[in-house]
Amino acid sequence: MRAAPALDDDERQRLLAGAHHDPHALLGAHPVRGGALFRALRPYARSVTVTAAGLRARLHADGDGLFSGVLPLQEIPDYRLLVAYEDNEVEVHDPYRFLPTLGGLDLHLIGEGRHEELWRALGAHPMRHQGVAGTRFTVWAPDARGVRVTGDFSYWDGSAFPMRSLGGNGLWELFLPGVGEGALYKFQITRPDGSHTLRADPMARRTECPPATASVVHSSHHRWRDDAWLARRADLRVHESPFSVYEVHLPSWRPGLTYRQLAEQLPAYVRDLGFTHVELMPVAEHPFGGSWGYQVTGFYAPTARLGTPDDFKYLIDALHQAGIGVLVDWVPAHFPKDAWALAEFDGRPLYEPADPLRAAHPDWGTLEFDYGRTEVRNFLVANAVYWCEEFHIDGLRVDAVASMLYLDYSREPGQWTPNAHGGRENLDAVAFLQEMNATVYRRCPGVVTIAEESTAWDGVTRATHHVGPSGFGGLGFGLKWNMGWMHDSLGYVAHEPVHRKYHHHEMTFSMVYAYSENYVLPISHDEVVHGKGALVSKMPGDWWQQRANHRAYLGFMWAHPGKQLLFMGQEFAQGAEWSESHGPDWWLLDPSYSAEADHRGVRDLVRDLNRGYAATPSLWQRDTDPEGFAWVDGDGYEDNVFAFLRFDAEGTPLLAISNFSPVVRHEYRIGVPGEVPEWREVLNTDDRRYGGSGVTNPEPLKSEPTAWHGRPASLLPVLPPLATIWLRPA
Repeated sequence: MRAAPALDDDERQRLLAGAHHDPHALLGAHPVRGGALFRALRPYARSVTVTAAGLRARLHADGDGLFSGVLPLQEIPDYRLLVAYEDNEVEVHDPYRFLPTLGGLDLHLIGEGRHEELWRALGAHPMRHQGVAGTRFTVWAPDARGVRVTGDFSYWDGSAFPMRSLGGNGLWELFLPGVGEGALYKFQITRPDGSHTLRADPMARRTECPPATASVVHSSHHRWRDDAWLARRADLRVHESPFSVYEVHLPSWRPGLTYRQLAEQLPAYVRDLGFTHVELMPVAEHPFGGSWGYQVTGFYAPTARLGTPDDFKYLIDALHQAGIGVLVDWVPAHFPKDAWALAEFDGRPLYEPADPLRAAHPDWGTLEFDYGRTEVRNFLVANAVYWCEEFHIDGLRVDAVASMLYLDYSREPGQWTPNAHGGRENLDAVAFLQEMNATVYRRCPGVVTIAEESTAWDGVTRATHHVGPSGFGGLGFGLKWNMGWMHDSLGYVAHEPVHRKYHHHEMTFSMVYAYSENYVLPISHDEVVHGKGALVSKMPGDWWQQRANHRAYLGFMWAHPGKQLLFMGQEFAQGAEWSESHGPDWWLLDPSYSAEADHRGVRDLVRDLNRGYAATPSLWQRDTDPEGFAWVDGDGYEDNVFAFLRFDAEGTPLLAISNFSPVVRHEYRIGVPGEVPEWREVLNTDDRRYGGSGVTNPEPLKSEPTAWHGRPASLLPVLPPLATIWLRPA
């Protein structure tokens, strides 16, 4: 062996400083005149020896952890490095003898911002490469002077494994042989100013459990058993199907349970209550539990607080096998500023806009995404697809859409910059949402996207290629939360019955715009925290009246056009606000508790509402068709009475009547269609088994030829106090 030529001083310094774009050009084995040059970077090693069949040669120590030598070989063998440290000796493959692991198509699609399976290209992937087992690490950091991968496999020494730049698209790559599943890792990035920052992988599919912040090398081994569910889902027309949602915060539903333990309890509970779907508050990894998951740092990793990604798949699989669809809250509106995560990832604004006025989210102290940057948009669009394809998620509820759509959202004059047309609309965010929805609907049959959007933006649930009066194509969502209905209806029921007649329009106004979008009626976690009180606690009166109001409201809600969503704990009239620290007050359902029957009765009503709803196409088949609804009495403000009809595709009606006054109304005349001779009561929220007073209509009600409410016939039902009844043709 002879000594290798010394490295150029500049290249040596850049390599040692983690600022070299092509370490493979310096390290590894390279043919030279008279043999093969071997060079290795092994900090803290006492010696490095090249070994191969019939070969064992110790390299010269060049200082700073560099070892080199030229061997008189005609070709480079399949070699290994024998690295000796103070207390041990290891034989390893040389990472710098391997070709790049990403192909030309991947690089092209990433460069175009059109890689719809981005998670398969970036991040950490255990694999066999050139016949050797290891892990491919890839990261996007276009402003970095250099990137190195570090982890428990290098004792968190950041200097050992510099990555190579793959062309001009900002990608850095390194295949590390011998590193496998479960390894902890991060990227050490050399910023443009030469300083270093240690970052978690934005594409990590698994993370350490917070407050630890390392990424974890992961491969999935879950074997899905929900083929029948997915096939059935693909044929489902969501807008013409039952859709009632139980919203859950997984860490606090039953505090202390893992994903797999939840799989033993949650599906059975939801199925028993008759909900068609669960909606999970954000499950993507987040550092602060008190954010409830709405400040995400690991967009591709289910939170490790409850188990592994395969454990989460096990839970979804169990829900599907129980016939329950799974929606998840997805948060592309912002991300936190943690120094180990996305903020100024490679030393400059990358995922966030460069303009500080656009980058800072004024409400939550977080940063907004730069939706106009193709790579950032690709990161988010692929993320939406990832949850649907990798985890078989049935729907994405997109959080805080309004804050994305408006440049002046929560900003004062002078704190925002208009768009190219001088307007307040965030054109980049609009384009992103349209692309995300179009991509998800194209790739994932049966998946639905749902917007939490609180403004009057035109066309949230309109197809992206249909241009509306505002000049924009639709955003392409399948459903939208009806925040107006939620606000108005909760305002109405919070009033004492004697005052409700002055607020009657708050319960009827929703029908003015009910068919402008495809709506979900949400009583979500947002309505039962931060001093707002639980649903039953919003109601006036004594405990009996509060529960009666609660039951009547749910009966009205389930009959109203739109899909239903109810947050956990409200199904049994929990009186206390929700807290993520302890979750629902399950003790209220303990038979030893004196008022247990009061709470169990409300839960029994929710079960019957869901079952009656699912069995009655009139309540969901024409949810988005104005012909599926008709007021009977929308002006009964003096009596606090609302009555309306719902119709299925065949014209079969259901009559819903709500009496939001605390008095019984005997023989209260209600107009009905003339072709139905007899009606029977199929649900009454005042039934004794729900905790009511038992004022019911046990016998069929005969239609009389007395015209009323503009209809040719009428009924004379008794209306229970603070109650909703449903009637169907006998």
